[in-house]
Amino acid sequence: MQVLSEHFKNHASMKHLTVHMPKYPECWESCGSCASGNVFILEILAKPGDVLEHDETILVLETGKVALDIPTPYAGLVMAVHVTAGDTVDAGAPLVTLESS
Repeated sequence: MQVLSEHFKNHASMKHLTVHMPKYPECWESCGSCASGNVFILEILAKPGDVLEHDETILVLETGKVALDIPTPYAGLVMAVHVTAGDTVDAGAPLVTLESS
């Protein structure tokens, strides 16, 4: 019974954090040379069950001119991925949910 109690106590101290798409630079709208066409997810590198370190790349974003690595600002266990390759994403869109202690 003690082991089960410890498991629930440890799980209760975990928190879920959602990583969102960062805000796009203002220059993308004014000059348009960085992001010509749709901005979409080229590749997803994180999957449920992966353990990510702070600043690890979770996906690659295609802008039409350049591919950008999007890192996680948190470390933790990937609980859910909210996007798929090929999706167009707006700034602020949820990307992944992590469980962190």
